[in-house]
Amino acid sequence: MRSKSSVIALSIIGAMEFQEVVRRRRMVRSYTDEPVDREVVDRALANAVRAPSAGFSQGWAFVVLDTPADVARYWAATADTSDPDTWLRGMMRAPVVILPCSSKAAYLSRYAERDKGWTDRDEARWPMPFWHMDAAMASLLILQTAVDEGLGGCFFGIPPERDAAVRTEFGIPDDFDPVGVITIGHPAEGGAPGSPARRRRRPMEDVVHRGQWGHASSPSA
Repeated sequence: MRSKSSVIALSIIGAMEFQEVVRRRRMVRSYTDEPVDREVVDRALANAVRAPSAGFSQGWAFVVLDTPADVARYWAATADTSDPDTWLRGMMRAPVVILPCSSKAAYLSRYAERDKGWTDRDEARWPMPFWHMDAAMASLLILQTAVDEGLGGCFFGIPPERDAAVRTEFGIPDDFDPVGVITIGHPAEGGAPGSPARRRRRPMEDVVHRGQWGHASSPSA
C-alpha cells in the first residue's frame, strides 16, 4: 500500500503533466507525411467518449479517416486540391482526419425518457445546443490526447457549401451533423501561421469575473 506522502507526490506529478499538455496545446496547420500509430488514434477516441454529455445521452459519433485514400476523399470533397495554398498544403499531409458528429435526436429522445420527467421532444426546452457542445468537449479530448502523444492536431470547420458533399461521400445519416474536422499528425515546420502569432492571449483579469461581471474579486469579499 502506498504511503500518504507517495500518493500526494504522485498527484502533484500528475497535475504537472496535465498542465504541460494544456500549455503545449495549439492548432497545428502543417504536418509531415509520417503515419500515426492506429493505437494512438484509438486511444484518442477512447478518451473522447469519456467526455461529459447531458443526461449521459452520448449523442456523438466519429468518422475516422486514417488511410491515405480515405484522407484524400475528404479533401477532394471539400477543397480544390489542384492549386492548394499554404494552409491546404500543410493540412493535406495530415495522415488522420476525424469528423466528430452530434445527434440532436439522441438528446431529445433521452430527455423524453421517464427518469428525466419530460413527456415530449420539444427543442424549445434546450436554451443551448448541448449536442454540439458535448461533441466539442469530446473533440478537445482528442486534441489533448494528440499533444500527450507528442503529436499535433487542429480543429476547423467544414465549408457550409461542402457539407452535403461530405455527408454523401461518407454516408453520414441525416440525424447526425458534423460539428467540425480534426486533423492529427506529426507537426512540420512552416505552414500557415495561426492567430496567436498575430494576437496576444487575453490576460485572466480581462476574462475572469468573480461574484459579478466587472469585478476581479468577489464583491461580497
